[in-house]
Amino acid sequence: MNEQSTKLARIRVLLDEAGVEAIWLRLASSFAWATCGHSAYINTASSTGAASLLVTRTGQYVITNNIEEPRLAGEEGLAAAGWEFPAAQWYEGRDLVAELANGAPIGADMATAGAVDLGAAVSRLRTSLLPEEGVRFRELGRLCAAGMDEAIRGVKPGMHEQEIAGLLAAAVQRRGVQPIVVLIATDERIFKYRHPLPADKRLDKYAMLVLCGRRQGLVASVTRLVHFGPLPDELKRKQEACAKVDAAFIYGSRPNVTLGDIFAQAQATYAATGFADEWKLHHQGGPAAYEPREYLGLPGSQEEVRQGMVLAWNPSITGTKMEDTILVGPAGNEILTAIPGWPTIPVAIGDGVIERPAILVVE
Repeated sequence: MNEQSTKLARIRVLLDEAGVEAIWLRLASSFAWATCGHSAYINTASSTGAASLLVTRTGQYVITNNIEEPRLAGEEGLAAAGWEFPAAQWYEGRDLVAELANGAPIGADMATAGAVDLGAAVSRLRTSLLPEEGVRFRELGRLCAAGMDEAIRGVKPGMHEQEIAGLLAAAVQRRGVQPIVVLIATDERIFKYRHPLPADKRLDKYAMLVLCGRRQGLVASVTRLVHFGPLPDELKRKQEACAKVDAAFIYGSRPNVTLGDIFAQAQATYAATGFADEWKLHHQGGPAAYEPREYLGLPGSQEEVRQGMVLAWNPSITGTKMEDTILVGPAGNEILTAIPGWPTIPVAIGDGVIERPAILVVE
């Protein structure tokens, strides 16, 4: 089976498991997953799009109106891919889902009146990536890395955080990647906030750039930091400790290992490096696919890593952070957002060495 038919088959297995006759995929992330990378969103700030999908046991429908149908059916190629368009006029207010379901029980990928909430199950389907998605993820990672590298090397003391955000957004958008999360902090704000929206502050010596970039529905995450002038000893100590934690996350992320076991090893590494409680100050990441994190890695989680899964771990120690997107391969893990030529910290772990990104120091 090709990618599309495989996904439809998986959806219909879920219908059997949930005891429903159809599923309404309302989220833009689910739309992109089920259509193999196509876009339903208009307002990028919304989790739902201008179109949704209804999959029944025998049919597959795009739920939209006459405004969106020409683009989705033609330019996005969904009609040729076998999707049907029972489109309503934009002013009619017809309930196409109710008409198509005809009173049968349905599920949905988010809390929805009259439907069984299958959001968690759909999220796990989205993380079960096919080889075609792995290829698209590699290209996305490469583009995000290139955009981050261009932007951060263009940062100069005296720039406003908003200006730095513009550099990063432009660098990835120009490469065909949509910047859905851009976080910027400089100097003391790096030590105060884990999710720093860019503020009206000028850079003195130290900047952190955080990106979640979306292309063909998939989302990759990457963080890098730059320091102007010699790096203080305390920051050196913290980045080396953070590198060890990050390496523990990456090393442990192998097929059939639970997220809880991976998390426990990272917690032990936090403690061994002298920062036992830092993990409590921010989530540590988890499986990624069509959301920046489909769900989080948590202490005690029995969710297992699978071959072909993508994860984005983001350990942090107050004042520094590391974040890359990795693909779990049959023999090892591939760092999709690695930046060629970036300074790294080698971490000996297991029988090998994992290179983690250092703070870029500009003298």
